[in-house]
Amino acid sequence: MAKPNKVIITCAVTGAIHTPSMSPYLPLTPKDIATQAIEAAQAGAAILHLHARDPVDGRPSADPEIFAQFLGPISAATDAVINITSGGSTKMTLAERLAPPLRFKPEMASLNMGSMNFSIHPVAGKIKDWKYDWEQAYVEGTEDIIFRNTFRDIRHILKQLGEGCGTRFEFECYDVGHLYNLAHFVDAGLVKPPFFIQTIFGILGGIGPDPQNVTFMRETANRLFGDSYHWSVLGAGRHQMSLLTYAAIQGANVRVGLEDSIYLGRGQMAPDNASQVLKIRRILEELGYEIATPSEARELLALKGADNVAF
Repeated sequence: MAKPNKVIITCAVTGAIHTPSMSPYLPLTPKDIATQAIEAAQAGAAILHLHARDPVDGRPSADPEIFAQFLGPISAATDAVINITSGGSTKMTLAERLAPPLRFKPEMASLNMGSMNFSIHPVAGKIKDWKYDWEQAYVEGTEDIIFRNTFRDIRHILKQLGEGCGTRFEFECYDVGHLYNLAHFVDAGLVKPPFFIQTIFGILGGIGPDPQNVTFMRETANRLFGDSYHWSVLGAGRHQMSLLTYAAIQGANVRVGLEDSIYLGRGQMAPDNASQVLKIRRILEELGYEIATPSEARELLALKGADNVAF
């Protein structure tokens, strides 16, 4: 597929991976999530990938009422595409994960393309003082968690959220088999182009963050989907900026944000999401790429428009 003229920057604002003890800058309350999301959009993010947190102790939440507290302010302050997670966290049921996007019917939602081991348990050994009681057990418990995304689960999401709500997807592919899973649903007629494929590197349980793997995933997607997709890359943790730069040269869109990495550089914590957006934007522009606006992202991805959501 030809290299894009414009690069879509997605910002994943808080996620369900990092916990409050890992970074003091992780947005936890609806107000903080809204503020950081708006600032990320102002910095150049065309798409905002959003999770919710319990404002009391920062644990991942699927409560639609918490989502409602930040979706309105974000949509009022920016025209960025709002992408609501359907992944939630590895410990949520499918019904819990789907409650927010089914209520709010966003333009986009994430969709994980396969079940997998998804672990951050080695991080627990690096933290001496936990801010909240839930965190240590949550992080250590990922050693024995399977992130469930069966074919039936995926079909259900495609039918209920995709066909039922007009929501299009950020197809999250953590390994090469996930690309073939997506191809299965394309062949079944449940997924129609243009696809937005987010290839993810560096999660323990998924494909590693080697540049060769980025090229391999790109070549595999090209074989499977030809020119029917838009490609994006997420590099987890310390691999974020270097891997995104490598991928952008090969034609990738990019995703940053405190969900994916809490750092801005070696040993330097990111003070907010906007700082990561600004850094990757500077790198891309110095390489000669232009940054896509939200309206350009909507056109490229054939989204239904911000007027057709339920928030």
